[in-house]
Amino acid sequence: MTAAQGVARPAPAAPAVQRLVVDEAGEGQRLDNYLLRLLKGVPKTHVYRVIRSGEVRVNKGRAAADTRLAIGDEVRVPPVRVAEKAGADKPAPPREFPVLFEDEHLLAIDKPAGVAVHGGSGVSFGVIEQLRRARPQARFLELVHRLDKETSGVLLLAKKRSALTTLQDQFRARDTGKTYSALVIGQWPAKLKVIDVALHKFLDAAGERRVRTVGPASDDGQRSITLVKVAQAFEAYTLLDVTIKTGRTHQIRVHLAHAGHPIVGDDKYGDFTLNKQLARGEGLQGLRFERMFLHARQLAFDHPASGERITLQAPLPAECVTLLARLSEPH
Repeated sequence: MTAAQGVARPAPAAPAVQRLVVDEAGEGQRLDNYLLRLLKGVPKTHVYRVIRSGEVRVNKGRAAADTRLAIGDEVRVPPVRVAEKAGADKPAPPREFPVLFEDEHLLAIDKPAGVAVHGGSGVSFGVIEQLRRARPQARFLELVHRLDKETSGVLLLAKKRSALTTLQDQFRARDTGKTYSALVIGQWPAKLKVIDVALHKFLDAAGERRVRTVGPASDDGQRSITLVKVAQAFEAYTLLDVTIKTGRTHQIRVHLAHAGHPIVGDDKYGDFTLNKQLARGEGLQGLRFERMFLHARQLAFDHPASGERITLQAPLPAECVTLLARLSEPH
């Protein structure tokens, strides 16, 4: 080999079968979530494909994506090549977030907009990875629920496995009270207080996760219910209090857009022309607004140890308060 040809690099090792034993960190997790966390860099569609094909085994048997894992379970993971990305081996930078509540069982933070809750799908790291780096002494730290990357507000994490399972049971049973602040385009009709429209999740041509409304007769739809109350009316916008009775992906965003009043700054289901104008500072005395106006402002739940009802609130972010101050009252 000549100098011009450079130094030969060894070929990457072929992927091999992994046999993993579930520990406390994986106890109670769904199989698909366990694998998605393990196989960072592998497309989500491929992870689900190997589960459906039976190549993934739990205790030597086939298992569905929603199988709950227990401590001591053996998970066989087939050979899967993880894409090598520049900088993928760099650890997440440690970061703390504004704390709304904390004790030995749980942690509630005020998540800023633009920060994913976890890594994956093109995101190197999120809140959970940054918090684990900032708290190396924490023996256990897991997300109880999710918020979209673009959504700010109350995010709950468990510091014990027992707290995680108890809180997740509450979320599944809809025993939690979640209220969001959403600024939508146009004047919301005061009589429209309930949106009961089924939703269907799919991947678009680019492999991006998307959601659409479907009719009640559709086999693909999941019933989804959103409650809406007008908090403040403006000339061309409406600030809403939104409560969800079902926790579907992008539920609020899709339901409000379906009603003809998309959320300001929503880059998936919103008014793209208006979003660009607001981001450039056109029309509101030069104010630039470059995020989605959806904020998880309140979360109520029963404490996993004491059973006491806890209600947490996250104040509206400064940029949202500033935007509201620039809006005109209705004539």
